[in-house]
Amino acid sequence: MSFRPAEMLVLRRFGDDQLVTLAKLAIETAFQPVVEAATGATFGYESLMRGYDRLGFQSPLELLDKAYDVGQLLELEQMVNSRAFASFSGLPGYAQRMLFINIDARLIGTGGDIIEKLTYHLAKANIRSSSICFELSERFDNAQDPAFADLIKKLRHSGFKLAIDDFGVGFNGLKLLCDFPTDYIKIDRHFVTGLDITPRKRHIVKQIVQTAHMLGARVIAEGVETEAEFVICRDLGCDLVQGYFIARPTINVGELQDSYPHLEQAGSARRQTATLDSILIRAQIQPLPAVRENEDLDKVFELFRKNPQQSFFPILSANGEPRGVLHEYHVKGMIYHPFGRDLLKNRIYQRGIAHFVTDAPIADLDTPAEQMLKIFAGMDGSDCVILTENLRYAGVLSASSLLKIINEKQLKTAQDQNPLTGLPGNRSIRDYVQDAMRDGSEKRFFCYCDFDNFKPFNDHYGFQKGDLAIALFASLLRHHFVGEDKFLGHVGGDDFFVGVTGGTSAELEKVLTSLLQGFAASVRELYTAEDRTAGTIRAHDRAGGECQFPLMRCSIAVLEISEDHVYSDVNRVSASIAAIKASAKASATGLVFKTLIETA
Repeated sequence: MSFRPAEMLVLRRFGDDQLVTLAKLAIETAFQPVVEAATGATFGYESLMRGYDRLGFQSPLELLDKAYDVGQLLELEQMVNSRAFASFSGLPGYAQRMLFINIDARLIGTGGDIIEKLTYHLAKANIRSSSICFELSERFDNAQDPAFADLIKKLRHSGFKLAIDDFGVGFNGLKLLCDFPTDYIKIDRHFVTGLDITPRKRHIVKQIVQTAHMLGARVIAEGVETEAEFVICRDLGCDLVQGYFIARPTINVGELQDSYPHLEQAGSARRQTATLDSILIRAQIQPLPAVRENEDLDKVFELFRKNPQQSFFPILSANGEPRGVLHEYHVKGMIYHPFGRDLLKNRIYQRGIAHFVTDAPIADLDTPAEQMLKIFAGMDGSDCVILTENLRYAGVLSASSLLKIINEKQLKTAQDQNPLTGLPGNRSIRDYVQDAMRDGSEKRFFCYCDFDNFKPFNDHYGFQKGDLAIALFASLLRHHFVGEDKFLGHVGGDDFFVGVTGGTSAELEKVLTSLLQGFAASVRELYTAEDRTAGTIRAHDRAGGECQFPLMRCSIAVLEISEDHVYSDVNRVSASIAAIKASAKASATGLVFKTLIETA
């Protein structure tokens, strides 16, 4: 049995009916910042209980369980939440922040109008419901309870946000995400702890992020305690982060900051060059006017009146984060009904903008075009994809605009292809390297292939045979590297690039050795019998003098990046490959492997 201080045991001797009375004396509200991963700016706070130990409990959950057992859970929750609301309303700029509050699913069926009481406390603290996000824990499986679905519906229509807490370790996280509209997913700290050194966790987190984004939800990484964990979470696409590395929970609101600059400086700099996808998406974005969900419905009617060709408008939360869209047909009946607009204004009717919001796919401006198309296709009946930059509304993409982007990308990619080999060119190679460097789920190999003694051969035999040698090597590349985890590129001239994801260096060395041997044997056939026998040709060197040159071969410099490392500086890769090219050309086999750390 664990030891507890004597003063705690004294408090536990009070009757169960006095639990909430004692809690009012002991419980305090602590706030822990929830921060934007990309910028370090404070997005909101999670409200946490402190002082439970003074009541003799080892955790907030133990206190809640006790309150549930003695029939005081609802009263305790109301007391805790009302205090959190009061403290939150005293924070500078609270109207632009989000407050994350845990809601115990066991309150369902306990009687009383939960939402009515919440709304009362919010009004008392002068807080809009759109500034509150309720976290639904996976501790209890309530998804089958009809009352649970009704509660979720009422919360959404009242303007509250919803988050799935402890995602991945409870009963029904995927079920909640599938069946109910969700604004945020909080990845449990189990998957975040050691994320930088655990490939399996990185793979799981990456899949969670992609699934959440396809369903229009944002991802919060909980329990981020080290810089390495933060950098991986950010680079895997987590939108928000929370944990000791950012800031610890505090009851002293003076310690809270508007931003945390050490996050922006953490790790290597993020991608600075825009990808082709990003350029095309930004050119097609449509900056439709948006409506805040806390505004009056008259604002919506006015927008439809001024834009008769537009059938929907984006709806934003109070802090500028997209919530969904409002379609004209949702309010058309009210607009044209003789007393419709008066009814909507009636306080008894109690239907605001939040009641009419329809979910829409949401994606960041830097999302790849193909992934954005999957996001759009994943939500049947969607009119658009809502685009964000640093979580804030940036505009929309219609289906026609998205298809235009895909077509233009295919055209640009075709233009980037080398006309001789048909392989992707420098832009595609750069985009591939940038993406691969930021994905640490598996090992990555960047192979730079360069012919030795190509210029003398080209000068001696003519450019047509030189082109034949280049086309021959491209054909051998396609033969040796097949699959989605392989990338082939033509830098230009006699320089090629091969990207490989996964596998081992020994496996790749075997394939590359076969490639080099095959090329050396095949390219010999392009020489005359006399030159093959001699093993050399006479040609002019770069100074103009005539000398003997060995027969052509290819040398390959291989840069290996382990699954434990994620980088964003593509120039570092270029510099590292340049550093080992000379070693590859000087080696007997023409093949040299180095890790990125070894070249630093």
